[in-house]
Amino acid sequence: MLKQTTILTAAVLAGAMALPATAQEKTEFKVAWSIYVGWMPWGYLEDSGIMDKWADKYGIDVEIVQINDYIESINQYTAGAFDGVSATNMDTLSIPSGGGVDTTALIVGDYSNGNDAVILKGEGELADLAGKPVNLVELSVSHYLLARGLDSVGLSEADLDGVINTSDADMIAAYATDDVQAVVTWNPLVSTIMEEPGANKLFDSSDIPGEIIDLMVVNTETLEANPDFGKAMVGAWYEVMALMAAGDEAVLTAMAEASGTDLAGYKAQLASTEMFYDPADAVAFTQSSDLPTTMVSVAEFLFDKGILGEGAPSADFVGVAYPDGSTSGDTSNVQFRFDTTYMQMAADGAL
Repeated sequence: MLKQTTILTAAVLAGAMALPATAQEKTEFKVAWSIYVGWMPWGYLEDSGIMDKWADKYGIDVEIVQINDYIESINQYTAGAFDGVSATNMDTLSIPSGGGVDTTALIVGDYSNGNDAVILKGEGELADLAGKPVNLVELSVSHYLLARGLDSVGLSEADLDGVINTSDADMIAAYATDDVQAVVTWNPLVSTIMEEPGANKLFDSSDIPGEIIDLMVVNTETLEANPDFGKAMVGAWYEVMALMAAGDEAVLTAMAEASGTDLAGYKAQLASTEMFYDPADAVAFTQSSDLPTTMVSVAEFLFDKGILGEGAPSADFVGVAYPDGSTSGDTSNVQFRFDTTYMQMAADGAL
């Protein structure tokens, strides 16, 4: 899954600045998603009619659009083309929130528990990356994972022979070339690369559990003006979560095929994904005291790389609000909100 953090283009910034100061009540909504094991339910929701059923219940229309380029989906959301988008916690903080678009994590769907990995071609350990180039999507959660891995063995990026920015679309082909010695990427690319002889996984997201979080985020003003949008989205999501938790093979097979694998392959990817099938589990995770610690760490990484919003003076530039009312970062610039209201409604059977 391409989870890239990037500096907003002038066009995106212009689009974001053009957003209305106050969102209006409306009945038609669009959300974007991209291919990743934990986000395949969004495609199934659209194709199966489950989203339509829940939207009809609340008298609205929700269109779910697959975007092949993940960073483009977030940029389009930031520019106002979509009301919501599937994104990681890190990318939400840096792109829409860092760009001044107040954004709410409506659904905390999962955290990567092995889906993101540092892979060396041949024998060795993390320390053996010293002096080697590493291919990854620069300024992404792959970059973050590499930094966390290097730190665990007393190394830093300065000890490498540089990082080489490589798109997710080119990663498998790049790995096959003689020049590439190590890569950092995510599933389903990890699974494909690990099938190659000599592929050696050195570090993965299970070594930093709960830090790479996969979300459905929505525009805060739109959600506040249109609570039925949140109810329909969350209700539909957890209907599919129940089917997945029950092991419905027809549902899982549809998701597997849509992601380019088979049922066994998709189940293997789910095994390295901590899915929150039960909304109560998602609520508990979001209310945990660990989440602010993670977000502070992510903000520090983004600031260190110079991508926490244009001209950010410190790692505290963007305020992040949590369900208990606490915040990290600048309390006068809260642009990212973790809100358990709708997930709690699902847990209570109140949708």
